Amino acid sequence: MRPATIVGRVLLVSAVTVIPLATVDSWAAASRAAANVYYVAPNGSDSAAGTQAAPWASIAHAQAVAQPGDTVYFRDGTYAYTHGISACQSQTARVDAITLNKSGSSGNPIRYWAYPGEKPVFDFSGMTDDCRIKGFDVTGSWIHLKGLEVTGVPQNNNLNHESWGIWISGSNNTFEGINTHHHMGPGLFIQNGGGNLVFNTDSHDNYDLNSSNGAGENADGFGAHISANNPGNVFRGCRAWWNADDGFDLISAYSSVTIENSWAWRNGYVPGTTTGAGNGSGFKAGGYGGDYDAGAVKHTVRTSVAFANKAGGFYANHHPLANDFFNNTSYGNHPDFDMLGVDSSGAAVGRGNLRNNLAYTGTLTANMTGTNASYNSWNLGLALSDAQFQSVSTSGWDAPRQADGSLPVLSSLRPAANSVLIDKGTGVGLPYKGQAPDLGAFEAS
Repeated sequence: MRPATIVGRVLLVSAVTVIPLATVDSWAAASRAAANVYYVAPNGSDSAAGTQAAPWASIAHAQAVAQPGDTVYFRDGTYAYTHGISACQSQTARVDAITLNKSGSSGNPIRYWAYPGEKPVFDFSGMTDDCRIKGFDVTGSWIHLKGLEVTGVPQNNNLNHESWGIWISGSNNTFEGINTHHHMGPGLFIQNGGGNLVFNTDSHDNYDLNSSNGAGENADGFGAHISANNPGNVFRGCRAWWNADDGFDLISAYSSVTIENSWAWRNGYVPGTTTGAGNGSGFKAGGYGGDYDAGAVKHTVRTSVAFANKAGGFYANHHPLANDFFNNTSYGNHPDFDMLGVDSSGAAVGRGNLRNNLAYTGTLTANMTGTNASYNSWNLGLALSDAQFQSVSTSGWDAPRQADGSLPVLSSLRPAANSVLIDKGTGVGLPYKGQAPDLGAFEAS
């Protein structure tokens, strides 16, 4: 059979077969209508029907049944795990509590969603496996997790760097409205795969107490250490706070990552304290262990906020290329913007394209020589003070999200009326109000 082609509103499947596109559209609609809805609840049974009245008990059983386009709703309550799905082969091996390896398809993902208005909690704190643990191991593609709380993945010996709340190696997955916290390692980690979207998700209070290279050295909020040829991974509308290492960490990523409209604060401390732990950057945008790497790629961090982190708010981390840092706000970090890069000879040099950024209090900048930086608050010589902002409060940033899952609207670090920050930027392809972009992550009302 010849490849199908479209002519007008007709699909030509072969030289002699003509199918109106209205028929094709009806087939697609019928396919969507045929998608199934299933239910899982803590008091369910995997021998039940999987209906709202007779829910299943486990995500494993739901995956065995679900097909592309299906939705699995998880009801309120705690789903507790005490061991992995396989035994530890050694103390340095890895085990999964949950493996999601069945893929959906384009336009028909398999959806694992919280039932509207309810909070299913996947609690891994009772796991006793004596090796590295992944709470969720997402190896499949076209999967959509939404509204789930993921907590407590432990590390039960000190022979490994970290365990992980959610580990991702599939592609074209969406992680929406996830609350991942109190793990002995990163809350969410993209190891491989392209086209993944982490959206309106929080990762906080992660602390790798038993890490083999020192307590607190590996518990990032979000990590993306992706191999080459995996483009399109995006973090959008995410928050990272009180993580023992960094808020967002893109070290050793060989495919470009975009971080936008996200917040990072009080990282680098034992959660809930001012006791130093790991590195403590808000946004660590790349790097390859301090060395020059010819395979380096460019990352983008934009419209994001970092404050009160132990170290840099926005940090290039010895990256060999100039990343794009556009319309970000850094407040009270040390430094706010640190563009430490490395050249092909291994020498330290500034690396970064910086536009419309705002640095206030703390140490404003470091390693700027060699960067392409203009239209930033420090370049323009603006006289900044608290009065230029509606508020400079560092509390309340963990407030509940809006009904649609988006970040709460705060007055903190937003330009005051008639602020010197208004209309001082330059166009970088992002939307703005007024005559020119404002400086920082927020446009004045």
